[in-house]
Amino acid sequence: MQAMVLEAARSPLRLTVLPIPEPSSRQLRLRVLACGVCRTDLHIVDGELTEPKLPLVPGHEIVGCVEALGSEVEGFAIGDRVGVPWLGSTDGTCPYCRNGEENLCDGARFTGYQIDGGYASHTVADARYCFHLPEDYSDAEAAPLLCAGLIGYRSLKMTGDAARLGIYGFGAAAHIVAQVARHQGREIFAFTRPGDARAQDFARELGAAWAGGSDNMPPEQLDAAIIFAPVGALVPAALKASRKGGIVVCGGIHMSDIPSFPYEILWEERVVRSVANLTRADAREFLALATEAHVKTTVLPMQLAAANEALARLQEGELIGAAVLIP
Repeated sequence: MQAMVLEAARSPLRLTVLPIPEPSSRQLRLRVLACGVCRTDLHIVDGELTEPKLPLVPGHEIVGCVEALGSEVEGFAIGDRVGVPWLGSTDGTCPYCRNGEENLCDGARFTGYQIDGGYASHTVADARYCFHLPEDYSDAEAAPLLCAGLIGYRSLKMTGDAARLGIYGFGAAAHIVAQVARHQGREIFAFTRPGDARAQDFARELGAAWAGGSDNMPPEQLDAAIIFAPVGALVPAALKASRKGGIVVCGGIHMSDIPSFPYEILWEERVVRSVANLTRADAREFLALATEAHVKTTVLPMQLAAANEALARLQEGELIGAAVLIP
């Protein structure tokens, strides 16, 4: 099979020929149909997430067709189209798993990080952490749902019933979350890189009531904000924009250091919290909701060999929506 392989942090991915993997008793072998390019992949390649398996095939927004089944697999058949997300396995026995918090599992392993992922023509995945996908989406359109959508949805749940919602960083996750939030009747305030008129126009097209640079204050105080951009300085900015009791959710897996800020912008029971990973319950809820809300994903299909270009364009903020690799 062909795969784009990371051999060392901060080095380009290399197109490599590898043996097609055989599934273990609980795994599916998939022919990869599409794999989204996520900012987490960029953090792994850049060495900001420091514990990857090396060499590594990145990619955790995988849409694949089942080619082979392990002996203990249930609920899937040859030819099924399935999605593989970031959460690749859990131990099922730690206190977090027993408490329904498998996203915090002490023994969790993650797709495209400790487990080879979908920047390849084939992959294997634990069937217990795979999902049937809605038929409404093409392969490329479905890929961003599997992380940008899932982590965005978990972040959105953390905002409670916030009616006025700020979204900082209007990329792949934000463009999905905005549609779900609008379906729920929330008002969206979109914050982009200063001067990024194209992203601001995109946010307005998706129903944002206001769009401006992250250096601006919104026209109304926010009930809650979600920060997708990996920029620590946005935390105090979002706190300043939030009302008393407002919630600021950090939706990324990595963020630059948060600068010091005066206590007065946190006071009055404002909350700052992070979101870590996802649960399988999140996936089941969100995939059903995406269909109900008629969520449309904006994607840029690219060849597998163009993975380095896709990551570079993501780094530079050139993408509207999400890049998706098509083997």
